[in-house]
Amino acid sequence: MGNSHQHAHAHVASASRTRLWVAFAIIATFLVVQLIGALLSGSLALLADAGHMASDLIGLVVALVAAMVAARPATDRQTYGYRRAEVLGALVNGVVLLVVSVSVAVSAIGGLLTGAGAGGEAHEVQGGPMFVIAVLGLAANVAAWLVLRGGAKDSINVRAAYLEVLGDLIGSVLVIAAAVVILATGFDAADPIASLLIAALIVPRAVMLLRDVVRVLFESAPPDTDVAEIRHHLLGAPGVVAVHDVHVWQITSGSPVFSAHVEVEPEVFASGRAGDLLDELGGCLSDHFDVAHSTFQLEPAGRAEHEGQRHP
Repeated sequence: MGNSHQHAHAHVASASRTRLWVAFAIIATFLVVQLIGALLSGSLALLADAGHMASDLIGLVVALVAAMVAARPATDRQTYGYRRAEVLGALVNGVVLLVVSVSVAVSAIGGLLTGAGAGGEAHEVQGGPMFVIAVLGLAANVAAWLVLRGGAKDSINVRAAYLEVLGDLIGSVLVIAAAVVILATGFDAADPIASLLIAALIVPRAVMLLRDVVRVLFESAPPDTDVAEIRHHLLGAPGVVAVHDVHVWQITSGSPVFSAHVEVEPEVFASGRAGDLLDELGGCLSDHFDVAHSTFQLEPAGRAEHEGQRHP
């Protein structure tokens, strides 16, 4: 059971790295085109979108490095391996997202106040080139988004890159809308307004990502894990009379770990059923709660009264 879970995790990790490499190639190829387009058109929104795409590229590099480090095997010192590197990579990406959103907002507000374009000088935004580059950017973002979407649920590292690309995809849509407004009405303020909307869309995604990172780093129980329900399942096993010192945490997303002290009836030890009970409890966690790594300390009934401070 444990080996099959390890093989499944290795397969997911390999697939995640492949997705990240493909998305990296797509974003890197288009970033240069978008930067040139922003300078030629004088569009703040297009430059903001290029800045966000640059953050995507940085995020993908961070995610790739984290994924390669996380693939290293466990050692006597790093007993859980290096999978927590994925969480640290997601932390870096979350911070990058927030920094980008603030810089985009500041640039957009300055553009509204002064009427300056992407080059810093006050001039009209060229809606035509802005529209063409934004449409191409949208196509690149959609391609990268589709590549990363399949791995976003399995890895917090991939989810960080996925959220960055998703924000950039929405940003491309807003840039296109701003270009259409400028072409149709000549209302150049649509450009910095679109930039502000892009920044506003980045922030909540960054906050959500950082919230998930904090949960893992603080070793909180996974959001979809009901500790009370797990305790109830364990108490239903024959011979179990009490469960305490229950801990559930995650090494990284999708890798929950469980430990508990389990008090059992004297007959469990006398009849030699301890090994069978451990197999049953581990199977319960694996089958019902998708927890492959579980540790149980079997104790005689009443043992908890002789222990010091203990958790529920």
